[in-house]
Amino acid sequence: MNKLHLTRRKAIIAGLLIPSLSYTVLKGSELAADPSAEKDCACAPIENNNESTCDAPAGSATTATALAWKQQGGTINDASCVNRTAVHGIVQVKTEDDIRAALRYAAEKQLKVSIAAVRHSMGGHAFHRNGVVLDMMQFNNMSLDAPNKLLTVQSGATWHNIQNFIHPNYAVKAMQSSDIFSVGGSVSVNAHGMDHQVGAVGRTIRSMRVMLPDGSIKTASHNENPELFNLVLGGYGLFGILLDVVLEITDNTIYQAKRRYINVQDFPALFQSEIVNDKKLGLFYGHLSTSPGSLLREMILYLYEAQTIGEADIPPLPNVSGEQLRRFTLNFAKLGPIPARLKWFAEKNIEPHMETCSVKPRSQALTDGEACLVARNEPMHDSVNYLKNNLKGETDILHEYFIPRDRLIAFVDGLREVVIRRSVNLLNASVRVVHREDNFLSYAPQDAFSIVLYINQQTDAAGHAKMRLVTGELIDLATRLGGRFFLPYQLHYTPQQLEASYPQIRQFFAAKQKYDPQGLLTNTWYEKYRSI
Repeated sequence: MNKLHLTRRKAIIAGLLIPSLSYTVLKGSELAADPSAEKDCACAPIENNNESTCDAPAGSATTATALAWKQQGGTINDASCVNRTAVHGIVQVKTEDDIRAALRYAAEKQLKVSIAAVRHSMGGHAFHRNGVVLDMMQFNNMSLDAPNKLLTVQSGATWHNIQNFIHPNYAVKAMQSSDIFSVGGSVSVNAHGMDHQVGAVGRTIRSMRVMLPDGSIKTASHNENPELFNLVLGGYGLFGILLDVVLEITDNTIYQAKRRYINVQDFPALFQSEIVNDKKLGLFYGHLSTSPGSLLREMILYLYEAQTIGEADIPPLPNVSGEQLRRFTLNFAKLGPIPARLKWFAEKNIEPHMETCSVKPRSQALTDGEACLVARNEPMHDSVNYLKNNLKGETDILHEYFIPRDRLIAFVDGLREVVIRRSVNLLNASVRVVHREDNFLSYAPQDAFSIVLYINQQTDAAGHAKMRLVTGELIDLATRLGGRFFLPYQLHYTPQQLEASYPQIRQFFAAKQKYDPQGLLTNTWYEKYRSI
C-alpha cells in the first residue's frame, strides 16, 4: 500500500515538474532567440480622425517614374516599432542626382520629403505620412587623408562601416556607444558617446556639404556658413540633405579596460577629483543599478586608460561575444524583480569574464598578465543585435536627459521615485559626460551629465498611456533642475514642455522657413510641433 502511494506521489510530482520544465525551456529559448523578422506593432490611431497612421490618404497612389524606388506605397517604421506609417514611397539613394531628382519629383507632386537611414529615432523623425522617404544607406562612400587624420564620408555610412575602414591604425573621435547609427543620423541629433573629453560629434566635424531643398549645394563649417552648420547639426534633417562630412579621426590608442563599483552619491565628487582631469582616461561611462535591491544607488564605472606598450598585435574588430546569453539576460529581466536582480548580478560578476581583451603586446613583460587590453575602436564596435527579439506586444524605448553636473543626484533621486511609483520596467540606466554644445537647438547649454534610460513597455493602449505619464513626469523633473530632454525619442511631451526645455524652439522653426520656405523637408516630429 505504501509503495502504491509512493508511486502515485512520484507520478503526481512528475506530472507537475515536466510541464514546468518544458515551459521553462521553451520560455528560455524564446527569450534568447534571434529575431526572425523586423518587429511589427499595431498601427497608431490619428487624433480626431477615423484613420490610423498606416492608412494612406485618398488619392495618394505612387506614380511610377525614373526614380530609384526601393518601395512604392506601403509603410515604414522606426526602432520603437510603434510608429508604422504609410508613405508615398521610399527612394534608394546612391548618388547626389538621386537626391536632386527625388526633391524635384516631390515638389512637382506637392509631397513632403524625409531623410532616413537606420531609423533609430523613436518619434517618426525619419518619415511623415504620405511623404517621400530618402533611404540613404547605400550613399556611403568614404576616403581617408591619413597624414592629416581626416575622413571624408557620405552621410549614409554607419560607424560600423567607418571603424572597419580605418582600423587598425585609426579610430573615431566621437560617436555613440554602439556602431549601428549612420553619420547623417548622428549629425542630425549631434550625438555623443563614450569619449568624455572630446564631446559630441559636432566638435569633430571640419566641414559638411548640404543639399538645400532647391537642389543647390552649400559647404558649411564653424567658419563658412556657420548658421547653416549650427542648424543642420542637431537639426533633425529639416534644413537640407547632408551629403558628406569631413571628420577628424584619431589614433587607435590601446587602453586597459577597468571597472569600479561605487555608490552613486559618491560619483559627482569622484568625477571632479579623479576623472575629469585624468588625461590618460580616454573613454568613460557609468551604469546605474536597475535591481530593486539597489535601484539607482549602486554604480559601475567603465574606465579605459591609455597604455604605452610598444608594438602590439591588433586583430580585426571582433563581434560582441555571448549574443544569445546577453539577449536572454536582458529579456529575462523584464519578467519581474528577481530576474532584474539577476541581471545586475550578471553585469557585476559574469559579464567581466565575457569581455574580449584582444590586444596582445609583443613584449609580455610590458604589461600585467591580468590586464585586459583593447584598442579604442573595440568598446564602440557593438551592433547591439542582442537588443532585437521576437517578443510580442512589447517594445523597448529610450529616454535621455541632460542634467547640470551639480544636480545629478537630485535627478537620480527623483527618477527613482518615479520608477517605483509608476512601476517602470527599467532595463538599463547609463551616465555619460556631455559638454556645452553651441549648435542652434542645443541639448546642453552648459556642461552636463547625460542619463540614458532603456525602458520596456507594452504596446497596447495602457502601455502607451503609462509611458506618456512617465515621460511627462521625467521631463518636468529635468526642467525643474535646469536640464533638458533629448528630442529623438517618443513624442509624449506637450508643446509647453518642449518650449520650457528648449526656449529657442520658435527661432529654430523660424529659421526653418528661411532655408526651406516651401516646407519641402519634414518629419512627424516637426509636423506635430511646428505650430508651437
